[in-house]
Formats: sequence, C-alpha cells, structure tokens
Amino acid sequence: MKVILIFLMFLLICISSSAQKRARDIGIPFDGTTGKFNSITDVPGVEVGYSTLIKGTGKWKVGEGPVRTGVTIVLPKGKTQSAYNVGYYIFNGDGEMTGIPYVHDYGRSNGAIGITNTNSVGVVRDAIGEWKYKKFGSKSPVDFSFGLPIVAETWDGGLKT
Repeated sequence: MKVILIFLMFLLICISSSAQKRARDIGIPFDGTTGKFNSITDVPGVEVGYSTLIKGTGKWKVGEGPVRTGVTIVLPKGKTQSAYNVGYYIFNGDGEMTGIPYVHDYGRSNGAIGITNTNSVGVVRDAIGEWKYKKFGSKSPVDFSFGLPIVAETWDGGLKT
C-alpha cells in the first residue's frame, strides 16, 4: 500500500530530524484534510506503539552509554493477521531491512512493521516473530504466524545526550 510506504519513508526522515515538524509544515503537499491528530493513527485500524530508551549522561563509553535509542512498531491492520499491500524503496543501498524477499515476491505482508536502530534490527525481527507466534501460532493449520517480519533500520547515532 502506497500510504504505508510513504509513511515509513516519512517516519525515517522524521526520526533522523531534530525538528518536530510534519510533512505539510515543510511544504510536502498531500490531498485531503488531516485527521483529528494529524497522525498515521488517524487511519482506521492502524495502531502504532513505540519505546524510547534514554539512559545515562556525559561522554560516551563503549558498553556503558549514554544510550539514546528506541523502536517503533506499526500494525497496519491492528493486532490481526490480515494481509495488506506493501512496497519498499532503497534510499542509499546501505540500510538493513528484513522481510524484503517476501515483499518483493508477493507485494503483501501481514502483522507488524518495525523501525529501530541499525544494531537492533535482528532482535526486533525476533520479537515481532515471537509475538506473532504466541498470538496466532496455534490458530492456523499451516503455521505461517512467524512469517518474515518487516523491520527497517534508522541511524540514531547522532542523537545527543
């Protein structure tokens, strides 16, 4: 679905930006009017959750911090296994993203989409897979509940303490 792809691209740009501006604030035109919150969560059925980790202050030390990172999870069809259309775009060929072979072959996905820092793509993929298996694994005669979760990276190394 073009909306999901555009949202993910916009979210990645926003995460890496220090300004709290929305697309319309910087002149990107969209048809229609905004929802109540001018947010992806205004779209019926879409759920978004996030966790931000801020720990420590001062000069960075390997293995000690300080830490500034997080994860965002988008459920385009809510907490269901309902399939949706999806696409992807490679900005610079240097990013990590799981689930692309399935998207490339079928143009569809189901379940959560994760966005996190470069080094957490694998653990977020595993966490989405575990959640999907626990929630849907025993309800299907053919167990596709783990699937190929889509998780994309964003560089958060420039976040300041």
